[in-house]
Amino acid sequence: MNNRSKTLGFLGLAALLLAGCGGPGPSIMPDSGRLSGQRPGHFKESEAIKIAKDLPVHGVDVSKYQGDVDWMAVANGGVNFAYIKATEGGDRLDPKFFRNWHGAKAAGLPRGAYHFVYWCRPWHENMSWFEQHVPREPDALPPVLDVEATPTSTTCPRRLEKEPTLREIKAMLVEMERFYGKKPIIYTTVDFYEAMFSDGEMSEYPMWIRSTKHHPAVRYGNRPWHFWQYQSDAWVHGIPTRVDRNAFYGDEKDWRNWLQNNTFAAAR
Repeated sequence: MNNRSKTLGFLGLAALLLAGCGGPGPSIMPDSGRLSGQRPGHFKESEAIKIAKDLPVHGVDVSKYQGDVDWMAVANGGVNFAYIKATEGGDRLDPKFFRNWHGAKAAGLPRGAYHFVYWCRPWHENMSWFEQHVPREPDALPPVLDVEATPTSTTCPRRLEKEPTLREIKAMLVEMERFYGKKPIIYTTVDFYEAMFSDGEMSEYPMWIRSTKHHPAVRYGNRPWHFWQYQSDAWVHGIPTRVDRNAFYGDEKDWRNWLQNNTFAAAR
């Protein structure tokens, strides 16, 4: 859970392709040291970053690898939201989760939690572990199910077949929604998307996609998306290491409406 006229022209085409999520009403992201996401002199912008600048709502996702985050500095630096790794499989808790969870809230930053699926544990054990550690808080962002292929795993040699895997994913999403009272979000990468979702599977769920070189339309076609992970090596004030940056598909008004509809649903 990697030329302004030309950019706007491309965004216009992309908006037609991705109309399922609502028009973005592009505006230039402030080009300042706080939001540039890089340290001077060490970086060449990708196509994805150049295009993402025209989307006004940006966030980060963090885990233990970001170290001790200064969430007040993050919030004051122009970041609009954060997703925080909570759990993995059925027995791994991110050691920075609670610090990040409470720190982001204290800074007034909208935040949510994500679970990384370990395919060699039953789906219900994955979900039970997540539910044990992630509080049901009405103002939290919807939970995220991070589904990725793990072919290099030394502990999980399982080869994922499409139909059984989709059944497990669906069961986990249904359980997340039952427990938290909010429709969960699917995070995925290009290879997993092409193998599992490219024919429209799980289209009833919001999707958070990864594309750190190009606009999502290049690899995900006309699949609607809500969040786009467009950079994996950003520098953000308050975070001591490089971090993923993400954009929301919409303008500030769309973001406020989305928050209102998704962060105050009563948990069951």
